[in-house]
Amino acid sequence: MREWTRDERYQRYEDMDQDTINELTERVNQSKYRQLFHIQPKTGLLNDPNGLIYFNGDYYISHQWFPLGPVHGLKYWYTYTSKDLINFSDKGISLKPDTKDDSHGVYSGSAFVYQDNLYYMYTGNHRDEDWNRKSTQHIAKVHKNGEVHKFPKAVISGPPSGYTQHFRDPKVYVKDGIYYAFIAAQNEEGFGRILQYQSKDIVNWTFQGEIQTKLDAFGYMWECPDYFNLDGFDLLLFCPQGVEPEGEKFRNIYQSGYIMGQYDIENLDMNHGDFHELDHGFDFYAPQTFTDVSGNRILIGWMGLPEINYPSDSDDWAHCLTIPRILSIEQGNLKQRPIKALQQLRSNKETALGYANKFTRFLYPYEGKQFELIIDILENEATEIYFEIRASKLQSTLITYNTKTRKITLDRSESGTLPEPVDGKTRSTYLDKPLSQLQLFVDTSSIELFCNDGERVMTSRIFTDDEAIGIKASTESGQVFLNFTKYDLKDDK
Repeated sequence: MREWTRDERYQRYEDMDQDTINELTERVNQSKYRQLFHIQPKTGLLNDPNGLIYFNGDYYISHQWFPLGPVHGLKYWYTYTSKDLINFSDKGISLKPDTKDDSHGVYSGSAFVYQDNLYYMYTGNHRDEDWNRKSTQHIAKVHKNGEVHKFPKAVISGPPSGYTQHFRDPKVYVKDGIYYAFIAAQNEEGFGRILQYQSKDIVNWTFQGEIQTKLDAFGYMWECPDYFNLDGFDLLLFCPQGVEPEGEKFRNIYQSGYIMGQYDIENLDMNHGDFHELDHGFDFYAPQTFTDVSGNRILIGWMGLPEINYPSDSDDWAHCLTIPRILSIEQGNLKQRPIKALQQLRSNKETALGYANKFTRFLYPYEGKQFELIIDILENEATEIYFEIRASKLQSTLITYNTKTRKITLDRSESGTLPEPVDGKTRSTYLDKPLSQLQLFVDTSSIELFCNDGERVMTSRIFTDDEAIGIKASTESGQVFLNFTKYDLKDDK
């Protein structure tokens, strides 16, 4: 991919001529990697989901957007609305970098309701002539006609004493009529932290302090905080940068996960267990949650990572959002399941019952590039089971399950062109219970794997050839009986 200059990265979309935009759009639309049922950028680069909320009968889904190419540059918010999180209406740009405080990007933030009106709280990014960063927190009102008007000045003019300008991504939480903002920060010692602010009128915000956790030197920055109570447990989500790998854990360039326990919001004290990764695949970051019309907690993440070059970059676009997941706590463990509304996309159901062993590979008789696949393991006497998805003679995405260790591995070493830099070609995790079911959502250039009804999730981009459409199963030794159910997924965005 070509190198972009600073000036190119900070060109305004509004200043580009329409012929240039049309040519860029045409190149992107011709890309063989374009997704079918995921939100993806019209052009350029998508990253963090922002402003997720259900309000007055509509879901609002925004994302960070640099329109002009597959690189991080001058960021906008791009917005969709939906009645069901399956069918989306394109609302276009909702927030632009058009003030001094956000002159170098409208960064991440969240949505909330105040006095029956919808508001966004977001980070404004400004650079001075020496390229020093200044981060401020802003609020904008979303009017009923869709217009968004920013408050005239920042509601939080900068980080408190003891913290650097890495101060961003406010997530607003409301309790008993009090508004709290959880903001990602870095202290002057160079460690990630989350700060808490409070307001009664959303204009005047008081710094309450730093959330106290058991994690001290755990990365140099904690991005994208999120806090909520779920089934009697308090969860604090964040994305630590600079965490060293530990065996199979923390293998990506940056991590995304949560701590769970009980949070004393008055005293800013979080009593919690270990930090757990939310997703064990290659490409997942910056998730945000919200409640749906029924009060369920829904999560959507960015299916990508910073500082990685993806094959779609050559077509002038990068990244997408994950499918929405519903969260629950069951027997003290977090489960993530695809929302049931995704079943609306199903068509052409195909089933097959079969077995595989060391000498007999089960070739699933149906093929596809965009599908949902449910694999039920009926009987398992195998030491290790292999599933190949999007397979051809030369390519496949391999899922391996070891019966003894309960280790499940996603291997994309033969999944076509790989993102760069390549930091290992496998990702693994361990299941709490023996593997009984896999549910996969496979799109043109991605795979989302739900193990044991949401016990673990593995999300990754894959960039295979058009010929890679096969589905196979085999074992190392011993025999396994399987039931496959496949649905084609139609495009209802």
